[in-house]
Amino acid sequence: METNPHELRDLIRLALTEDIGDGDHSSLSSVPADATKRARLLVKQDGILAGVEVAKMIFEETAAFYGDPPLNLTLLLSDGAAVKTGDIVLTVQGSARLILKSERLVLNTMQRMSGIATYAQAMASLIKDLPVKLLDTRKTTPNFRIFEKMAVKIGGAVNHRMGLYDMIMLKDNHVDYAGGIEKAITSARSYLEKTGKNLKIEIETRNLAEVEEVLRVGGVDIIMLDNFNLTDLREAVIRIGGRFETEASGNITEKTLRAVAETGVDGISSGALTHQARSLDLSLKAF
Repeated sequence: METNPHELRDLIRLALTEDIGDGDHSSLSSVPADATKRARLLVKQDGILAGVEVAKMIFEETAAFYGDPPLNLTLLLSDGAAVKTGDIVLTVQGSARLILKSERLVLNTMQRMSGIATYAQAMASLIKDLPVKLLDTRKTTPNFRIFEKMAVKIGGAVNHRMGLYDMIMLKDNHVDYAGGIEKAITSARSYLEKTGKNLKIEIETRNLAEVEEVLRVGGVDIIMLDNFNLTDLREAVIRIGGRFETEASGNITEKTLRAVAETGVDGISSGALTHQARSLDLSLKAF
């Protein structure tokens, strides 16, 4: 997944506005304007680190947004590092007020991203010896999706579509609203021809009968096998026979992942990568 740094900076500034509003009155009322201090970001829980480069951007944007001199930042660990309790991720030195303005956004972002990367790494390790991709989904936090998907990739899983705009995915409701599988696929193909867009088409199937219909109609790139039991998953893979890419989906957790991967599907999408991950405990402390 390619990221747009300007988009990241826009999101950071929105988050700063949300948090600081008309001023950090706690710091303004108690910390001298000319106070220069330092702090270090500490790891308080073992896991996989993510968000270091984003934290650097947050410190930079906070200074630029409020017209403050930049902070002196030293990065000691990188995204993707396996960390343990007591590790120091970075040190920062400069305006005490600026450090305090940046603190919570840095921690909130890095804790969430590191939690996702940690869970993604744990999930991906369960199937690392198999020729299958572990995919994320759109089950993400609004206005935080790009950071969560960055964390998934840092953890060793694969980004699926970013949003509604970069792939045609015909889910069950699309199929039902369109009037069936054939009508949905035909309409999607027609839409691409009319608009000149070059997008992959993925269609969700709910049973083997729907798989057979997709095979008859054709015109797609990926067949999603949603909530299939293991027996039907294996049978579906055999029937598809490599004609289309296959993706298993539906309630995939660390308990079911390995068995699903062993059915021979090309990809496994799991919303749990983002919506079930728990934040990693980090802290920014003066020293």
